[in-house]
Amino acid sequence: MSSLLDRFKLDGQVAVVTGGGRGIGEGIALGLAAAGADVVVAARRANEVDAVAAKVRELGRRALAVKCDVMEMAQVQMLAERTVDELGKLTCWVSNAGGADDRVPRTLLDVPERQWDFQLNLNLKAVWSGAQAAAKVMKAAGGGTIINISSATAGAAAPYNGPYAVAKSGVNNLTQTLATELAPFGIRVNGISPGPIPTEVFMEFLKLKEEDIPALGKRLQIPLGRVGTPEDIAPAVVFLASAASAWMTGQTIVIKGGP
Repeated sequence: MSSLLDRFKLDGQVAVVTGGGRGIGEGIALGLAAAGADVVVAARRANEVDAVAAKVRELGRRALAVKCDVMEMAQVQMLAERTVDELGKLTCWVSNAGGADDRVPRTLLDVPERQWDFQLNLNLKAVWSGAQAAAKVMKAAGGGTIINISSATAGAAAPYNGPYAVAKSGVNNLTQTLATELAPFGIRVNGISPGPIPTEVFMEFLKLKEEDIPALGKRLQIPLGRVGTPEDIAPAVVFLASAASAWMTGQTIVIKGGP
């Protein structure tokens, strides 16, 4: 009989992490590798995915660096197919890529159509297309896990950040619907909603500097007194990818330093 901790191990798994070249995605990729998974690191910046893939290999796991724009469905499908071709299978797909392109706060009345379309395509449509590509492979293989990175901004008013919050609210519902539709095929779909984490997009959007980070937890009134880190998110991804969460699907875990 295996021990409790054995249920969290990811030995033999192959995981794809979109937006894996930096920030939360890098933390997730390294966390999955530390738990035993081989990892495909995908993002638009080739130098960044190469660097993270090298770190995965340093942890003793196989890694594949793929330059991929998740807003192009053909590239997303290629990512899933290449994973199977080069690493033999695909057992876990993490849709982490997201953000904004110009990082300018605007009210919904002031959002240009292009910015609305961009945010909805990147933060919602790409999650759907990723799940579609992954599920086709997983269905044929008899199962797998899909993990969608949402945001704590979902489900509440988000002044000056409306399109992003709308998209992430959609991700939460998408997670529930996918979980119900894919359960008969042994595919579990869950999500994670991180609170404030000083990624590149976050820092630029709020016009923050590195020296602002230590006091940011109090400024944002976070009960635990600090903003998050990518390392705060990775353990939850490992849990959702592992047998430890075998009876869990359609759920989104909120991790934000408070209620």
